[in-house]
Formats: sequence, C-alpha cells, structure tokens
Amino acid sequence: MKNSVVLVSGHFNILHPGHQRLLKFAKESGQKLIVAVESDRLAGDAAHIPEDLRLEGIRSCLYVDDAFINDDDIIKVIKKIKPDLVVKGKEFENRVNLELEALSQYGGQLLFSSGDSRFSSLDLIRRESLESSQIDLNRAASFNTRNSIELETLTKITNNFKELKVVVIGDLIVDEYVTCEPLGMSQEDPTIVVTPVDSSFFIGGAGIVAAHAAGLGATVEFITITGDDSLHKFCLEKFKNYGVKSHLVKDISRPTTLKQRFRCHGKSLLRVSHLREAGISSDLQKKLLKIFKDAIRDAGLLIFSDFNYGCLPSDFVVEIVRIASESNVLMVADSQSSSQIGDIGRCLGMHLITPTEREARISMRDNESGLVVLAEKLLFQARANNIFLKMGEEGLLIFGYSSEGKVVTDQIPALNANPRDAAGAGDSLLVASSMAIACGADIMEAAYLGSIAAAIQVGRIGNMPITASEINRHLNLI
Repeated sequence: MKNSVVLVSGHFNILHPGHQRLLKFAKESGQKLIVAVESDRLAGDAAHIPEDLRLEGIRSCLYVDDAFINDDDIIKVIKKIKPDLVVKGKEFENRVNLELEALSQYGGQLLFSSGDSRFSSLDLIRRESLESSQIDLNRAASFNTRNSIELETLTKITNNFKELKVVVIGDLIVDEYVTCEPLGMSQEDPTIVVTPVDSSFFIGGAGIVAAHAAGLGATVEFITITGDDSLHKFCLEKFKNYGVKSHLVKDISRPTTLKQRFRCHGKSLLRVSHLREAGISSDLQKKLLKIFKDAIRDAGLLIFSDFNYGCLPSDFVVEIVRIASESNVLMVADSQSSSQIGDIGRCLGMHLITPTEREARISMRDNESGLVVLAEKLLFQARANNIFLKMGEEGLLIFGYSSEGKVVTDQIPALNANPRDAAGAGDSLLVASSMAIACGADIMEAAYLGSIAAAIQVGRIGNMPITASEINRHLNLI
C-alpha cells in the first residue's frame, strides 16, 4: 500500500526473531512502520525490562521507522495517528480486537500475521559478515546483564558436573564423513563427479549425548539398541574410550544406524542413511526396561534423545517416565525431526525440552503462530517446565517459569558466527544445559552454558565429546 502508515504495538521485552518476522511483515505491508512500545505502567507484570531499554531495542531494528513509549489506550493512539494498517500476531485473529471499531471510522485495516518462518534477518547476515572469530561470548553480553549471570556461579556449576550420574536412553547413530575430491562435471548429465579420498567414523545420535555427558565429568550409563554387525563392535570400543558404561542391546532385525555425509572442500554434497525406523519389539523393550531399572536407581538426570528410529516406542517412554518420576529423577528430552517425522510433545512431564522451530510446529501442527505463542502452546501440551526453541543461526528462544512461578522468556544469540559443521549442536546444547540444571543452575544460566557447548561443537567437523575444561576455558576469556 503506497505511502501507507503501519502501526504495531506491544511490550517487546526482547527483540527476538519472532518479533523480527512480525516487524518485517509489517514494514513490507506499507511505507512507514511505527511501533508503540507499551509503558511499564501499561505492561505491568509483562514488562521484565525497563521501558527505555525496550524502546532502545525496537529502535535498533532496521525495519522500524519510528517508535515511542505509549502510556495511553491503544484506541486513542490509533485515533491520533490514524494508521492505514494495524498489524497484530496471528494468535489474535480469533479474539476480540478493539482496534477494529476505531479503524473502521476512517477506513483503516487490521492485518494478522506472525511473519515468514523462513525469515533470516538482515541484522544477522550483516553481523555474520563482519565477524571472523568462531566463538564470541560478547554476543551474549546483554543476555548476561539482563539475567545477572556471573562467571563465578557458572564455574561452580561446571565443577559440580563430576558429582552427577546421568542416564541417557535413545537412538544410537554412527556418523561417517567421507571426504571427496571433485573430478568435474559429468558429460552424460549435469552431475558433479567426485572421488572419495578419506573416511572418518564418529559416534552420533543419543550416543554422542552420552559421550558429551561423560566428557563433561558425569558418571554415565547409556541404553540403546544396535544391529548385530561390525558397527556394534566399533561403538563398544568408542564408549569404553569415552568412559561411558554402555548397554548396547542387539536387534537382529535392523542394522546399526549409519549416516554417511559426503563432503567436498568443507561443504556437504550428499547424505545417505542406512537404517530401519520400525519400533523395537516388546521383548527388546523388556530387556531395555530391566537395564533401565538398575541404571536409574542412583541417577540425578535422565536424558531422552529420540531420533525416531524405533528405540523409544510411545508406551515404552510412558513406562520409563513413570519409573523415573517415582525416583524423583530430573528428566529432559529432545526428539529430532531433521529428515524424519517426530513428536517432542509425546515426552510428557519433562523439566526441559529442546525442539527446533520446525519440530515444534510439527508437534503442534501450527505453521502460523509467533514463536513465543508456539513455545507456550507446546509447553502446555507436553506438560513441560521449560522449552529451548532452537533456531539455528538465529540462536535460542527460552520460555519457561522462574522459581517463583512467573513466566520468563529471553533470547540468546548463536555464539559461533562461522560454524564448520552444524551436526551435533542440539545434542551438546541439550547435555550441557540439562546437566547445569541438575547441578543447580537456573534456566538462563543453563541456556548460556548450553549455548557455549553448542558453539564449541559446531566449530569442528564431526561429533567429539565436549569437556568441562573447554567450557571453562571460554568462560575465562570473558
């Protein structure tokens, strides 16, 4: 709409990617975007950050032409500014919207949208092009200030990892990285031709979750299934070297899951998965359950690492949750849906769940809600206490409840501007964050430590266990 004025209002505690998407949509809907930031008085308990800082955050957005603190009724603001369009999040579409009457008096319109989920902010792209260091903890400086995060507390938490026993259960994966050299373009069809020159194998899936936990200092037991093949022996040896007590129950009906990544000049060309996705038999479930009952007795943390390859059928998960709950064990879960379909919402009663935005939308069957609304819906459905919504280069959206029962939400940016290999970022985040919580960290401290672990992981090719000393080394550089 040429020369039109667009108005958006809200309290905007932090300018997370959900806000960026909404503001981008609003800007593209008209010529001039004005944002009314609710005053501390109007926002009330919803204002977690002083109004002047919230206004500063909004003004830093490239899409916003003008912004101001609004201490008046939004209807009066509309009558004064007379915007051509008022934009609100998709979650308001089926509610009572008082703005409609005021807009109808002069022909204004009300639009609903939460923006495009494929959005990548211009701010992020520019910042990435300017930064050359791999891990930059200064990116989270404002996050640390807002949440009063202290180095001494974080170091104490990581030092306590060695006092913790962790049980990990889920799908084991072996990752093979095949390094190739290009030979040229096929003359028969437009296909790149390469030749393999090297191959490396790494523990992945729930296996690297267990290895990370051991690397961080915990006593770890890992329960999973494998095929009756050479990879079974490879995994046994690897877990022994990592200091993980592994229970690898053989399933003769399937191979050990293998994912091959063909890479050339640092870029992935193709991925090939060798696997079977059917759920394990009832006999195998009984074997795993027996092992689990012994392992969980003196554990402080249970991690579900579900890649939806059959190790964790729904009824089996319910029984494990029941047993762990009776033992008052802290439970966390991740259900990944990279190239398959999963449902993080089926792991009920977790203290923390860590889906990607895509996984959350699959679980909720919701492609329209804004990020905070999406997180709140999933938290309620999964009966979870906290959620980390993973958004790749856009960082992490945190939504949950404080010890006083108040809703808390914040965003921490990705701490590695130039990742070499994104595989395993979510696993390292899950382990470091959940272990931190089990050792007394609040949800924001846990998110920060988990983000450091993820930044370390994506800075190298292939999954390798992260250690507490690595995290502390980066903390000491702050």
